[in-house]
Amino acid sequence: MASIFITGSSDGLGLLSAKKLVSLGHKVVLHARNAERGKEALKKVPGAAAVLKGDLTRIEEIRLLADAVNAAGTFDAIIHNAGIYKAPAPDLFMVNTLAPYLLTCLIQIPARLIYISSGMHLQGRLLPGQFVADISRITYSDTKLHVLMLSKAVARKWTDVHSNAVDPGWVPTKMGGRGAPDDLEQGYETQVWLATGEEVAAHVSGRYFFHRKEAHYHPDADNIILQEKLLTQCREYSGISLP
Repeated sequence: MASIFITGSSDGLGLLSAKKLVSLGHKVVLHARNAERGKEALKKVPGAAAVLKGDLTRIEEIRLLADAVNAAGTFDAIIHNAGIYKAPAPDLFMVNTLAPYLLTCLIQIPARLIYISSGMHLQGRLLPGQFVADISRITYSDTKLHVLMLSKAVARKWTDVHSNAVDPGWVPTKMGGRGAPDDLEQGYETQVWLATGEEVAAHVSGRYFFHRKEAHYHPDADNIILQEKLLTQCREYSGISLP
């Protein structure tokens, strides 16, 4: 049985991942933005071990969430699932880019890290100095490129950890909309597999997956200079360094 923490697991793909992992007999700790959503999440996933709360638009709450995760024990896998789409640029940056960075820095290092990116990262970019100078122009695509770059930087620096990113596809969740064309089950299957799978194919690092297969991604994600610029900007913005 593996122990897994999933951010943004009160609804959408995070909730579906949690349900699947619990059904497979794993210990799952949920995350919700606030206490009310946390109670709702526990009702939807009655087999979950616990739910931790934290608003990922606030640095102090992210830090408190990390403390709560560490107090809950050591996890075998963490799925950085939380994400927002239609939101102001500062919130996109905080939830999609900075929160996974900070939680990666502050939580005890697990054996497996899974970061949820998006096919839309292909239109993203990393602008020099933008995090400190002006985050008002950051787009959803930018943030999903950032999180892919983060996963690859972690894979490069922490060689004993399996760190990978996933494109779940355009699936019919609240974020994706009812008309989304991709398969909902396949939208969470890959992260469940990467978190718990024993096959050789799941014991890799620095990869980008779509439906359990390695997929094409933005070439900037492999650029070590850009990866380091991302880490530097996150550190300068938050004051917290990647161990």
